[in-house]
Amino acid sequence: MNDTPGLPEGYEFSADTDRVDVERVHSWLSTDAYWATGRPLEQQERAMAASLNFGVYDSVTGEQVAYARVVTDGALFAWLCDVYVDPSVRGKGVGTAMVGAVREHLRPSGVRRVLLATHDAHGVYAKLGFAPLEHPDQWMALYYPSPE
Repeated sequence: MNDTPGLPEGYEFSADTDRVDVERVHSWLSTDAYWATGRPLEQQERAMAASLNFGVYDSVTGEQVAYARVVTDGALFAWLCDVYVDPSVRGKGVGTAMVGAVREHLRPSGVRRVLLATHDAHGVYAKLGFAPLEHPDQWMALYYPSPE
């Protein structure tokens, strides 16, 4: 039995980075995630090492079925990224439950703002309290050219 609200029976949420199947996560992101297609394994490993990592696992087999990463200072700001759910479990509420659990994991730290970017899942995140930026005109980004 799991204690993560909304997570279907038979799955468990974990914030233990040591449980993350790095090769599986890299395969998911580098081949099936529009924002990370072609990302090298070494780059993914460095990103994971500098982040909080979360997973959802099959309770029987231990196989990882979802992943999320958070970049944070642990005090004021966090960026939720690399949220991915294996196609075999999509539509079961695994992703929504995982993001909700990540949100609750961050709450005690006092983080005041959690940002994310999505191309197509605004409705999913809105159910969890995410909203468009109040003042998008105040935000800026610095873009480096992609290495060839």
